[in-house]
Amino acid sequence: MIVGALIIKELFDYSDDEIVENLMLDFRIQYALHNKDLYHDCVKDLSASIVKLMGISGKVRRMDSMMIESNIRKLSRMELIYTCIVKLAMYVNKINGSVLSDDLKHYIDPNDFNRVIYRQRSTDADERMKQLLTDADKLLALCESDYNDSTEYDLFVRCLSEQTIVENENRRLRTKEDGGMKSTMLQNPSDPEATFRNKAGKEHRGYAANLEESVGANGSVVTEYQYEQNNHSDSQFIQEHLAQMDNQEERTVIVTDGAYSGTENTQLAAHKNVELITTSLTEKPAPDILADFEFNEEGTKVLRCPAGHAPKSCSYMKPSNQCAVSSLHEQCANCP
Repeated sequence: MIVGALIIKELFDYSDDEIVENLMLDFRIQYALHNKDLYHDCVKDLSASIVKLMGISGKVRRMDSMMIESNIRKLSRMELIYTCIVKLAMYVNKINGSVLSDDLKHYIDPNDFNRVIYRQRSTDADERMKQLLTDADKLLALCESDYNDSTEYDLFVRCLSEQTIVENENRRLRTKEDGGMKSTMLQNPSDPEATFRNKAGKEHRGYAANLEESVGANGSVVTEYQYEQNNHSDSQFIQEHLAQMDNQEERTVIVTDGAYSGTENTQLAAHKNVELITTSLTEKPAPDILADFEFNEEGTKVLRCPAGHAPKSCSYMKPSNQCAVSSLHEQCANCP
């Protein structure tokens, strides 16, 4: 902690008195040195006082999660790549106004977005994308040695690595067949941490909050919360919550929906003297035919479908304990 404080002191040119004062009063420095979520601690302390005042024992609790939308615009792949190019081009121009070549200078024009994205025929989309990728390679070559220590450069490189592939010395868009199309891909450079999730048929870009509410005869109070990217599953939330929970002196009940269910979760809860009660199954019932798929002993790989065919590919998603399977078209086309 002392070494960290001395580094911060030099970075911000604080005097000895100023760093001592800021250590006591500035939550940003406290967070940096202790790696603690002070807002979380404040909410927990405040809710604990309210629970005590209301006479709530905390033996019965409810838990549920909710999507928190990031304040960002949904971008098409073309808009995303274009935006990352613009941000890096503007950064380079700010550092050295003469280094951008003439064919890249239009990216620093505030009116360029509408001209490139909207004021073109839809039939030109492929050509516009090809030009964007060509310009991206030019900008990458220009910046990778002298301008590679900026956030703009990092986001630009991340966008290209996630959205494109270099094949035979030519850059092209990544497809599903190439793999790598993950929920963690950059959604908008204005919020690099936001992730994508499709839940109940609705698209979400942002984060997820998991709330625990202590319930009593006099009302209820939120006494714990977790905040993660929105691809964090309810099962992960309950496991992490139970891991940090102290063993309960008295039997405690946590009521959740079916997304928190699972043998492992129930066992983890029992070790903490907690009874996990899930109220319903999630999503729609699984078709009966799914029971005929053959899995390996660990349940992490599909070996054969009900017709006896091995899948073309199979990936196991640990957070949801599900397998994503792809099969050959000719094997499925005439399947009853």
